[in-house]
Amino acid sequence: MKLYGIPNCDTVKKARAWLNEHGKSHEFHDFKKHGVSAELLGQWVAQLGWEVLVNKQGTTWRKLDSASQAAVVDAASAISLMQAHPSLIKRPVLNHDGQLLVGFKPEIYAALP
Repeated sequence: MKLYGIPNCDTVKKARAWLNEHGKSHEFHDFKKHGVSAELLGQWVAQLGWEVLVNKQGTTWRKLDSASQAAVVDAASAISLMQAHPSLIKRPVLNHDGQLLVGFKPEIYAALP
C-alpha cells in the first residue's frame, strides 16, 4: 500500500493517522520532496481520468493565472501542469494493490482488505 500526498495537508494527515491507527502498513510518497513522474500520472489518468486528479478547489489552482487554468483541456495538459505543480494533485492518492483511491473517507478505507 502506498499513500501519495503532501505531509502538511490536513486530509493527508487524517489518512495517514487512520492507516496507522488501523494497523495498515503503508509507504508514504511526498510529492514535494520526491515529485511525481509523468509516467505515474499517466497511469493514474488512464485509470481515473484527469478531471478527478486536478484539484480545482485548492489554493494552488486559485493562484494560477487564468491562461494556465484555461490551458488544462486534456490528459496531456493536466499531467504537465500537475508535474509542474504537484500541489494541484487531489490528495491523498492511495494505491492498494493497483486500486487507486483519491481523497480520504474512513468508510472506504475501512472496506480495504
